Amino acid sequence: MRNLFGNLFERWTENEMRITVVCALLSAVSLALSLTGTFSGVLPADIAWIAIVLCGFPILLGAARGVILEHDIKADLLVALALVASVGIREYFAAGEVALIMQIGSLLEDYTSEKARRGIEKLIGLKPWTARVRRDGSDVILPADEVRAGDVLTVFAGETIPADGTILEGRTSIDQSVMTGESIPVDKKEGDTVTSGTTNRFGTFSMRADRACGDSSLQRMIRLAEEADANKAPIVSLADRWATWLVAAALLCALLIWLFTGEFVRAVTALVVFCPCAFILATPTAVVAGIGNAARYGILIRSGDALERLSRVRRIAFDKTGTLTHGRPQVTAFRSLDASFTDDDILRLAARVERYSGHPLGKAVVASFQERTGEDPEPVSDSHTIAGRAVSGRIGGTEVAVGKAEYFASLGMPLNGAVEAADEYLGQGATVVCLSHGGKVVGLIALADTIRPEAGDTVRALESAGISCMLLTGDNERAARSAASAAGIADVRSDLLPEEKASVVKEYEDRGEPTCMIGDGVNDALALSSAYAGIAMGGIGSDIAVESADAVLVSDEIKHLPYLFRLMGKVMRKVRTNIIASLLINVSAVALSAAGALTPVTGALWHNFGSVFVVVNAALLLREKD
Repeated sequence: MRNLFGNLFERWTENEMRITVVCALLSAVSLALSLTGTFSGVLPADIAWIAIVLCGFPILLGAARGVILEHDIKADLLVALALVASVGIREYFAAGEVALIMQIGSLLEDYTSEKARRGIEKLIGLKPWTARVRRDGSDVILPADEVRAGDVLTVFAGETIPADGTILEGRTSIDQSVMTGESIPVDKKEGDTVTSGTTNRFGTFSMRADRACGDSSLQRMIRLAEEADANKAPIVSLADRWATWLVAAALLCALLIWLFTGEFVRAVTALVVFCPCAFILATPTAVVAGIGNAARYGILIRSGDALERLSRVRRIAFDKTGTLTHGRPQVTAFRSLDASFTDDDILRLAARVERYSGHPLGKAVVASFQERTGEDPEPVSDSHTIAGRAVSGRIGGTEVAVGKAEYFASLGMPLNGAVEAADEYLGQGATVVCLSHGGKVVGLIALADTIRPEAGDTVRALESAGISCMLLTGDNERAARSAASAAGIADVRSDLLPEEKASVVKEYEDRGEPTCMIGDGVNDALALSSAYAGIAMGGIGSDIAVESADAVLVSDEIKHLPYLFRLMGKVMRKVRTNIIASLLINVSAVALSAAGALTPVTGALWHNFGSVFVVVNAALLLREKD
């Protein structure tokens, strides 16, 4: 029994916030008893000493550590001076009250920070610890960190997928809600990719790890989350530097008040109210709340510095493929050129020929047929591939092939008006393949990287917020114009090399327009890192692009961009409001102290009202919703 309670106590006390809460509660009780004089004359000392010791000692220790070991003057020093001065004039209740309210302010800050980081910590908690790896024909459970690219893994129902990879055998449904926000599990089969951190909901499957566990998309997001939590905005460092000057100013004000009024109590009160706690809390609480709120919507911001720069963006440069578009080809049209075949016949025959194709266009044709019919295409006989040109097979003894019109023309095959019919789709930036049956072209299929359905609304919302949008792409002008038109973007630059993208971004920044680049590929990395701010598509983005960006859209949802920039603006307004309010509260409190209107007790209340105000004001950011 003793061991049981000992273990429970040890686990409970692992959380420092719990210990601080208990100390604060005991201190509050002791101050209430001191104020009412319940134990006056009974105890050898004022019961307020409980608050001074429990809440004041950590402050004194922190101040001493800062001055002696770190050679740094922090807000704790002013509080420590106020504590010592209050005890020196036997204002024990005031000393305990200062210590208690400082601890309450600290608890509020910790609570705000903890709640703000909850979305990030949820992501970190997804990290798988073990993996079932195939070794010498049998499955062996190993630490997930030992998974390497090329390993074959087995994943049971209910387990977390330990690495990014491709399904080799089996069908299942994957819960991707945490990573992508999809509320319904996604069906997966052989050849489909799966992501580390998502959950296998149905059946057992084997997969090939395409990346080591340490290089998975989940681990990449965790590293970004840890950076976001650890970094501070430059404005925070500025506040720390100002705090040093405020300490010197507080000591000077207290000395002058003592000299001119001759009342040491007023000098002590000035020390109590001059503590720049609210000023120090003004920025980090708002920054942490903003980063945490963004994380709830699948947006990871690398640092407070990145947050500040994102708030100033006046122009956004979109990449096309994988950013404004889905980044993969999809069938946009299929059409018969022969009265013997319907349009549906063309897609069905093409899907049968392409059933085992490894080409992205072939996979897109098969996927389109499966999506429309809910069936797998029937196999063909004598299937073979003409490298880089066509795929063919026999259906009922008749040869059927899928390829470019140029290939069929080179065979002298009748094109049946395919070239003219294809021009309509080529003008929209699509790729067109033809279907031949029995020695003549009988239909065509258009495939394109389709625009994201939310792209148009996103661009309009950004433009309404005063942020101009443009398209920068290495794709040809026809495809670029088509995508830009669908998204409602007028400013288009196409056929750009990576360095040319970066040059265009710099061109606008030289004009005084802070520009944000949004991309996903290796070719975007230079523009992402050289832009005033960069946002990467985290789900399909390359490692280099993600590492070069200031923020990452984990779920690739560009529809969250208007919310992101609106939130960044609100965060910086909160910072400015908090700083101004904290300075006004401190200045007014010093003036009232010099006039004798405040005592050490009421001064402590007035001063710490500022700390509570800035923390609560920052915490309101957690209520912001997209």
